[in-house]
Amino acid sequence: MIISRLTSRSRTIPMAVRSALGLGVGDEIVYEILDGGRVAMTKAPTDWTKDPFQAFREWEGEPDRKAYSAL
Repeated sequence: MIISRLTSRSRTIPMAVRSALGLGVGDEIVYEILDGGRVAMTKAPTDWTKDPFQAFREWEGEPDRKAYSAL
């Protein structure tokens, strides 16, 4: 199993796939390599104990990142 993190640019994953999986900035993606050269990609479960502020998606814009970056 391979896990990657979606960045703010997220251009490497097509918008249709991001929408279908409900992916947003900072979400983790789980990749599972299957037989026949196929890969399954799913959104990793959120661990709220690591970062409880993930619940506040409305504050993930660039202005908020700048305003709260020094905290």
